[in-house]
This record gives sequence, structure tokens and C-alpha cells, in this order.
Amino acid sequence: MASIRDLKKDINFALGDIIEAVYIWEAGSGNQDSKEGSVIIDKAIAVFDDLMGMIHQKEVEGAKAHFKEIRNQLEQKTTELLEQFNKLAS
Repeated sequence: MASIRDLKKDINFALGDIIEAVYIWEAGSGNQDSKEGSVIIDKAIAVFDDLMGMIHQKEVEGAKAHFKEIRNQLEQKTTELLEQFNKLAS
């Protein structure tokens, strides 16, 4: 099983990349502080907070399954955010 530190890095990098992509899109398209971009950024921050909260839960039964579920949620949520961003950018 990958370490918790690696999982935290994956969460940070994946969601950070989505936020950065929104900022780049806003800068390139002239839509500074767009409402649509702000919604995606806010969702990415909420997902980050939720996943980090799950990582820091104490006394979890079945730790391996718990962290696998966190990784699955990360994949699912980032896919949803990327789909929203792709609709925005197209």
C-alpha cells in the first residue's frame, strides 16, 4: 500500500492542477474572476478539505479499505471537476 504521505501529495497535486488550469484559462480568455471558474475552484477546495478530513480520521476499521476508498473518491471527484472545466473551456 502506498504511504499516506503519497496519498496526500496526490490529492494536493491533482486538485492543485485543476485550480491552476482554471486560473490559466481565466487569464488566457480574459475572464478574470469568472463565476464559473470560481465555482470549480470552490468545489476543488471542498473536495480537498473532505479528503484530508477522511485521511485524518482516527480509529478507522479496515485502514487499507478506508484509504483505497479515499483514492477512489479522489479519482471520481477529479474526473467530475475536469469534466466541468472542459465544458467551461470549450
